[in-house]
Amino acid sequence: MNREARNPEEYDPDRSAVVTGVGFCLPGAEKPVFTAEEAWEVAVNGQSCLQYDEVYYGSVGLTQEMFDERFPDLPPFFSRHYTKAHRYGLVSLAQACADAGLNYRDGALGEAAVLVGRGGVDANVESYLSVLRADPATTTAPEAMELFVAAQQAVTPSDVALVQAALTRSNGPCYTVSCGCASSAVQIAHAKRMIAHGEVDIAVVTGVDVFDMRLIQNIQRLLHGAQQTYDALRTPDMPELVPSFLSLMRPYDRRADCINHGEGSATLVIESREHATRRGAHLYGQVLSTAMTRDGLANPLACDETGGELVAAVRRCLGDRWHLNNVPYVHGGSDGNVVVTAFESQAVRELYGPDRRPLMTSQEGCFGHNGAPAGCVGVALTLMMMEYGQVCPTANCEQPADGLPFDPVPGVRPRPLDFDYALTFNYQVGGVKNAILLGSTQAV
Repeated sequence: MNREARNPEEYDPDRSAVVTGVGFCLPGAEKPVFTAEEAWEVAVNGQSCLQYDEVYYGSVGLTQEMFDERFPDLPPFFSRHYTKAHRYGLVSLAQACADAGLNYRDGALGEAAVLVGRGGVDANVESYLSVLRADPATTTAPEAMELFVAAQQAVTPSDVALVQAALTRSNGPCYTVSCGCASSAVQIAHAKRMIAHGEVDIAVVTGVDVFDMRLIQNIQRLLHGAQQTYDALRTPDMPELVPSFLSLMRPYDRRADCINHGEGSATLVIESREHATRRGAHLYGQVLSTAMTRDGLANPLACDETGGELVAAVRRCLGDRWHLNNVPYVHGGSDGNVVVTAFESQAVRELYGPDRRPLMTSQEGCFGHNGAPAGCVGVALTLMMMEYGQVCPTANCEQPADGLPFDPVPGVRPRPLDFDYALTFNYQVGGVKNAILLGSTQAV
């Protein structure tokens, strides 16, 4: 079969996947971002919540009081061993449920799929090392039990899915996908398929990651030393070394030279339209189709700057049913890396041709490059843009790079746009390209 001409699954209006709730636990300017309204306020104004402490970083700043206020009834025997990833994932899930009008305490998610995307393992390291370093000869029985509980909850990437499923008492599908920064995007695809096939009526999809600030700072110090050695040996025809984390990330800007990391979580509630309509839920929009490709390179860390496989992913996503003529906006996956801008530009140029210039923006500069949450954040913000008829600017983009085949909406003001279809992109190191086609509630 021609992979670019493959049709998406047959569209059934009742079994279409609609987003009915969004929740966050992301960096904010003065306090964490939890609600759809708070996330929108940051994104629509092109606000950057990154803070500088040797490097730029997006820190959530979730306090114990904030967590306890939302979960006063969690058994402390388990909750005191929760890592940041556990806490962020639980907070964003609870907020998404509240946004969707679902009370998980009353069993509303009893048959839901609980799907989590995780890219990093930073949050798991301390629990792992605590057990590894424990001396059985001197560790008391109560201490051993505490270590055992902490390890069982936190030494694997399935950590957040387990505590979310326990919180919701779900007996539906429950698993974690690790696909780097495309992790939650992959789980959105799984949720859509489960709903289309009638396996579940509700799925909660969470992307959550924690990038240890100490690790990033130490990488920066190591790279600084390596750069000095490299510069001493470098000739004019040799490429520059990897960029530092010292500057502010500026996707699609001519001054873009770095990536800033962040931490946090984002959750979507995805339902069948039939189920959502029956209970009178608010519909943000639809997940119409998804597709994933990889560049096929032998280098496990490289990507093809021609954008060929991103083009293939988009065409597979559209199939014969949908057309780019109806897609005036793309939510880009740029993290400030000029390589990403290069292959995105090539792909947009190939897809849209020389006579069309779509809007394409990225909000990674708002919260930092946070890994697994990116898919959920991109879908949530794009559907809100569609609903409000405004495209959020690219945070920290002030001077667009030369030759972009798209309009990155620089500055801090949104661009009015009435649209019913949009694409959103996510990537993983190693050439993975993921595309999701979104539609308004009226799109078919």
